Amino acid sequence: MKFGKTILASAIFAVMVIGASTSQAADDPWIMKPVEKLGRGIANVAFGPLEILMKGYDVTQEMGGIAGLTYGPLKGVSYTIAREIVGVVDIVTFPFPLPGCPDDPNDAGWGYGPIMRPAWVVDIQHNWGDFVYDSNAIVSSDY
Repeated sequence: MKFGKTILASAIFAVMVIGASTSQAADDPWIMKPVEKLGRGIANVAFGPLEILMKGYDVTQEMGGIAGLTYGPLKGVSYTIAREIVGVVDIVTFPFPLPGCPDDPNDAGWGYGPIMRPAWVVDIQHNWGDFVYDSNAIVSSDY
C-alpha cells in the first residue's frame, strides 16, 4: 500500500513538473515558432483546396463575373497547388528555420515565418460570416 502511494505521489509530481515546463515553453514565442509552422503546414495541406473558391471570389470582386467564372478557378487551382507544396515543405522542415522566411514580414533572413502570404488559407479578408474569426477577435493582419 505504501508503495502505491509513493508511485501516485511521484506521478503527480511528474505531471506538475511537465505541466510547468510546458507552460513555460508556451510563454516563450521562440519555442512555439516551430509548432506554429507545423500547424500552418497541416492547415495548408488540409484546407488548400479552399483557394479555388477564394480566388474565384477575389477575381469576381476585382474583374467581374465572367472573369470570376473562367479565370478565377484557374487561378484558384494554381494557388491550391502552391499552397499544398508550401504546406508539405512546412511540415517537413518545421524544426528548422528557412532562409527568406523571417518571422517579421518587414525583415530579412532566416526564420519560421510563412513561405507564402497570406500564411493561412482563410485570412481576415475571406472570413465570410465570422465563420473562422469572431467579429470581436483581435487578429493580426500581418499573416
